[in-house]
Amino acid sequence: MSFTGPSIGSAGGRREALEFGRTHVVRPKGRHQATVVWLHGLGDNGSSWSQLLETLPLPNIKWICPTAPTRPITLFGGFPTTTWFDMGELSEDAPDDVEGLEAAAGHVANLLSIEPADRR
Repeated sequence: MSFTGPSIGSAGGRREALEFGRTHVVRPKGRHQATVVWLHGLGDNGSSWSQLLETLPLPNIKWICPTAPTRPITLFGGFPTTTWFDMGELSEDAPDDVEGLEAAAGHVANLLSIEPADRR
């Protein structure tokens, strides 16, 4: 199963529509008791992690592995790659890309909105 969808984020201070990549879902092999949303790192995608997570001996967990949008990264001189938010520098004191973080959080919330409320 996969989901894709646009969201709003920022790049260089301007708002733009972000197109999130494919979301890969690893269904539980046993009784569905928990759902985990697994966010990949910079430059990666949901597919690579779903393949690994499928091999774990956790039969009651559903894994949702979304793929971040491809966008220019300030840290990489504007080179485009998959990322949940922009980064200008690697520092705890660096400013946060609040719009990018909010877009990513909204995307995750949308994915979880279709999950059953109770597993008992």
